[in-house]
Amino acid sequence: MVNRVTLIGRLGKDPELRTLPSGASYVRFSLATNESFKDKDGEWQDATEWHNIIMWRQMAERAEKQLKKGGLVYIEGKLTHRSWQDQDGNTKNMTEVKAMTYKSLERRESTGGGGYTPPPPPEENASSNNNTKAETTIDDSADDDLPF
Repeated sequence: MVNRVTLIGRLGKDPELRTLPSGASYVRFSLATNESFKDKDGEWQDATEWHNIIMWRQMAERAEKQLKKGGLVYIEGKLTHRSWQDQDGNTKNMTEVKAMTYKSLERRESTGGGGYTPPPPPEENASSNNNTKAETTIDDSADDDLPF
């Protein structure tokens, strides 16, 4: 049997690090995914789904430092369900994605390291290079921002 979730979306808020009495740390945040489709009249519609994400221990500590509201992130995890009693005795239920791994898909500020550098706009290529074909170099030795 398989319980696996893969999401690419934007954070609804900054992850906030919390610690249980046992010492285990965690973060919770919402993640928005978008889907575009044509309705029966042929008009494009956008639909947004919100997902509850939870991360534990070292991953939670890294996420709290690296991820920010509105940031694009790739998350792999599994669905979990929990229920509890509220103050009035009502049973509440929640479905969450327990993240097993994540990767920020935001561009990092260049600090002189490797990685992908986008080519200049075509106008700059034409004026700085007499060749009709622009050359682009990609350094494959550094991590890229793709989740696969």
